[in-house]
Amino acid sequence: MILNHELARERDHRHMDQPPQHQDTQPGREAAMDPRPQYIDPAYQGSEKLKGKVAVITGGDSGIGRAVAVHFAVEGADIVINYLSDDEQEDAEKTLALIHQQGCRGVAVKGDVSDPEFCEELIMKAVSEFGTLDILVNNAGQQYVQSSFEDISAAQLEHTFRTNIFSMFYLTKVALPLLSPGSRIINTASVTAYKGNPSLIDYSATKGAIVAFTRSLAISLGDRNITVNAIAPGPIWTPLIPASFSAREVEHFGQDTLLRRPGQPSEVAPTYVLLASNDGSYMTGQVIHPNGGIILNG
Repeated sequence: MILNHELARERDHRHMDQPPQHQDTQPGREAAMDPRPQYIDPAYQGSEKLKGKVAVITGGDSGIGRAVAVHFAVEGADIVINYLSDDEQEDAEKTLALIHQQGCRGVAVKGDVSDPEFCEELIMKAVSEFGTLDILVNNAGQQYVQSSFEDISAAQLEHTFRTNIFSMFYLTKVALPLLSPGSRIINTASVTAYKGNPSLIDYSATKGAIVAFTRSLAISLGDRNITVNAIAPGPIWTPLIPASFSAREVEHFGQDTLLRRPGQPSEVAPTYVLLASNDGSYMTGQVIHPNGGIILNG
């Protein structure tokens, strides 16, 4: 149950337009957004679906990551979140406060998941703090808009792949010896894995790789009773949007969906709860598509 009075007062932003805005640094700051993303529906009721579980959530300071962290806490999980740099520390501290308000334990760890040594440090931090690991949410990601394919530099290409997909290999490899039967791995993909995006070619390619990684790893871990699934959100109102697109593009973001608006993180996070809990125990190798009605094949 949501007890925090701040959440009880929170407006429903699902049908609000976002004004033109832009942020200059990736992955963006939730504190600078207008309107702020909705990380949980005030009417959401937890039922201890994750009581006693420990989760690691990369990119857990804001956006979808924050929403997942708050929902997991409402369901009873202890959580380690990761954030990239000092620029995101304010957002990370806010997320930790929201976790603690639910009576759960939370730790925030600063670092770059494109670095394999940091990935090991992050996973071991969860074990040293909480003694175990049950759920790994590979969520951190970055994207850089380029108007032309030729403008994608070798450095940008490598950085995008290291952050978005290499990190999942690094983190999963460290986590696997610690995961017992019944554990969960959940990866954040994207609608761009299926429909592409001409200004995000490298990003879209990483998201396609995440889908293949998810399906292949699920096959590999089936005999160990560890499920591996992905979620491929459509246009969701997160800090990555004003940090990626022009102010005019942000103003019209999400209006090409059937619902004519971007989704809120609060509308995506419950699918992570499904996959992390016993409700999703017979799902593995699957991709869920909370995307506002974008019809996909594959």
